Amino acid sequence: MPGIPAGASEEDKARTHVEAILWPHGPICPHCKSIDVYRMTPKAESKKPGRAGLLRCKACKRQFTVTVGTIFEGSHVPLHKWLMAIRMMMASKKGMSAHQLHRMLGVTYKAAWFMCHRLRYAMNSEVVKAKLSGIVEVDETYIGGKQENMHVEVRTRQGAPKKAPVMALVQRNGDVRTFPINSANAATLKQAILDNVDKKAKILTDKWHAYTGIGKAFDGGHHTVNHSAWQYVRGDIHTNTVECFFSLLKRGILGTFHHVSREHLVQYCGEFAFRWNYKKATDTDRVTAMLKTVSGKRLFYGNLQTQGAF
Repeated sequence: MPGIPAGASEEDKARTHVEAILWPHGPICPHCKSIDVYRMTPKAESKKPGRAGLLRCKACKRQFTVTVGTIFEGSHVPLHKWLMAIRMMMASKKGMSAHQLHRMLGVTYKAAWFMCHRLRYAMNSEVVKAKLSGIVEVDETYIGGKQENMHVEVRTRQGAPKKAPVMALVQRNGDVRTFPINSANAATLKQAILDNVDKKAKILTDKWHAYTGIGKAFDGGHHTVNHSAWQYVRGDIHTNTVECFFSLLKRGILGTFHHVSREHLVQYCGEFAFRWNYKKATDTDRVTAMLKTVSGKRLFYGNLQTQGAF
């Protein structure tokens, strides 16, 4: 890799790689955004080796490295292991469990779990692009185990957990927007469509009555297929694309994660959406896209129970 001296350590290579992606035009101070910075090197008479990758801003006089102001800041996990985790998450179509990362990276399970959530937080915080347009397929599904499979104490107590409804909107040959919803009623579903879809789009759904009347708000109208009558395709009218996305999401949750709490479901949805939106990219390009989302974000362990609530 250009700019990496021969014999450099894995950590030096990882840091140089991240710097090249986050600072393509040179280092920028994360504190004051100044480009008037310089690399700090230990004095010749110093007995200390100096901190690798350390820079100093001439404007605000503060020191920093490329990890400051990113999801990597404050982590005791080496940066090259972070890059390995990102590579595995981006290359695994159905996700990578924290237990698998724990075994493959040689970190504790707690560290691997927190790493995964930091990465999902970055992916979910990606700048929202333009509204979906063209042909947009919309559907909803339910995530979670069956109540008859729950322990009897959980199943019989008041307020026992039920399956969580999840909505997805997929632009034909384009991006997906997906998120948990409180209820699959008309008000919730229609508002989500209005918030995420361009007015000129063509809306495709199944016959669920909650979508009735949504076509009045879109130039392309509202078209349906009747699954209860075994109708799945009518010309270019179908919801197969969004159902394909739900298949990946459910296979990942069932086969890879086994259980996803309601509090964190929004983050898992975002992870699968991110990979879907970059499905035509190579694994390397997907990793690069992921790394571009890590700046300006910090997630602390104590915030995990609130940042994913819906």
